[in-house]
Amino acid sequence: MSWHATAVVAALGLVLSAAAARAQVPAPVKDSTGRPLSLPAALELAERESETVGLARADVARAKGDRRRARSGYFPQLSGAASYQRTLRSQFSALESGDSADTTSVPAPECARFTPQPGLTVEQRLDALEAAVECASASDPFASFRNLPFGRENTYRFGLSLSQTLFSGGQVSGRSQSAAAGLRSAELGVSSARAQLILDVTQTYYDAVLGDRLVAIAEATLQQADSTLGQTEVAREVGNQSEFDLLRARVTRDNQRPLVIQRRADRDLAHYRLKQLLDLPLDQPLALTTALGDTATVEAPQLRELVASPGDTTTAARIPVRQADEAIRSQEGLLRAARGERFPQLALTSDFAEFGYPGNGSPFGTRYIADWTVSLGLSLPLFTGGRIGGETDMARANVEQARLRKQQALEQAQLDARSAQLQLASAIAAWEASAGTEEQAARAYQIADLRYREGMSTQTEVNDVRIQLAQAQATRARAARDLQVAKVRLDLLPALPLSTGAIAAPVTPAAGTGTAGGTSTQPATTNAGTAAVSGLSGTTTTQTGVAGQ
Repeated sequence: MSWHATAVVAALGLVLSAAAARAQVPAPVKDSTGRPLSLPAALELAERESETVGLARADVARAKGDRRRARSGYFPQLSGAASYQRTLRSQFSALESGDSADTTSVPAPECARFTPQPGLTVEQRLDALEAAVECASASDPFASFRNLPFGRENTYRFGLSLSQTLFSGGQVSGRSQSAAAGLRSAELGVSSARAQLILDVTQTYYDAVLGDRLVAIAEATLQQADSTLGQTEVAREVGNQSEFDLLRARVTRDNQRPLVIQRRADRDLAHYRLKQLLDLPLDQPLALTTALGDTATVEAPQLRELVASPGDTTTAARIPVRQADEAIRSQEGLLRAARGERFPQLALTSDFAEFGYPGNGSPFGTRYIADWTVSLGLSLPLFTGGRIGGETDMARANVEQARLRKQQALEQAQLDARSAQLQLASAIAAWEASAGTEEQAARAYQIADLRYREGMSTQTEVNDVRIQLAQAQATRARAARDLQVAKVRLDLLPALPLSTGAIAAPVTPAAGTGTAGGTSTQPATTNAGTAAVSGLSGTTTTQTGVAGQ
């Protein structure tokens, strides 16, 4: 080899080593124009804008209204009423006008008022008295009824009605018990919704941070492949590399580009999901400031407010179990109300009304007549066709169903607690193992770089070790994300709803076991880190092929 070619290759080796050293610890690419957002700020924003929490609080408001309605049976019920009635034609019209049923009869003569005259003789006074009696007997016999309210054209009524239940057989107390239990369950539902929101936002936030980190690692790997291709092209021009080596370097670089595109798509999708949870515009860039490197749980005031004892795995402390208890109390109250329908119902009622019959139709200036009654009523169902028995059977079945659901909640809560503990232990073990792997990969890269500068190894060996370091960094980032999510889930466990399956992300496969072709089958958000590690593993296989030349 001529000294010119040797100098060119050495210069390219130094440039490649410097580029690899700069990419040894890739940092997440942050948009300088993006909105800075930390995890505590995201949690506060999410709770303020969350529709799920808003729906849970609306359930509380509805439950308060239901309890208020149920408790109203303990208090008197007072209502007022006002009415106006216009009579167009009535059977009492003849009495009011003085007309008889026979319109062809001769009207009765008007009788003068009888006045005794002591100066007349006895016969004259008897004749005057007989004439007055005869005239009175021939006059209208209904004249004394014309001032009664029958058949009046205008009638005004203003009244008050008062009722008080004295004994209901337990119906009022049963419904009140059911409504109070429903309110307590709804209030627990708000805490559960807030806890689930904190877990979702935390998981989505760290997914977005992980996506930024994996994009940086993939871009650094692509930069390494570009440097290798550039060195191979120069070496090919001076005759130190074959065409086969050049083709393999170019294929390696081209295979890395789709992986970078996929990592960017996964990162963008994670950012979109985070913006959706926070109710932010999807086109607004974010600069996430909470890093993955620190495994300490981020202090959030919302978590301390929701959970008095973080990490409490006892089943009695779980909100779903407490809600199951309230459901039993609610159904027992409804059963009590259904049984109460068999007992007598005792109620006190009172009605007060003012009646007015103005002749001109105006309610003002009219003399009103008062009417006031008080009654004590007792009602007892004698035969209902089986309705009360059917409602009692249904309420009794609902109580039994609520008890069975509580037993299911207890069993699921025990399994959920064990699952959370195992996931945290697995995440801690993966984090500790990844720490050793990253340290070893970093040390191996330093040794390979030193060996290359001393002329004891090839550039391909350095590239291979560099890819292994990138894999270790991706595995480390994924382990940090899993550890953070597992810690938050265990802390929030008393307030979280019961899960139907494992919530935490699956265990990250070991580096070097994946293939590039398998990355397309990974989910976009929850398994972003696994897909990236698998893609990097496939790149390692290709780069190793280059090293063999």
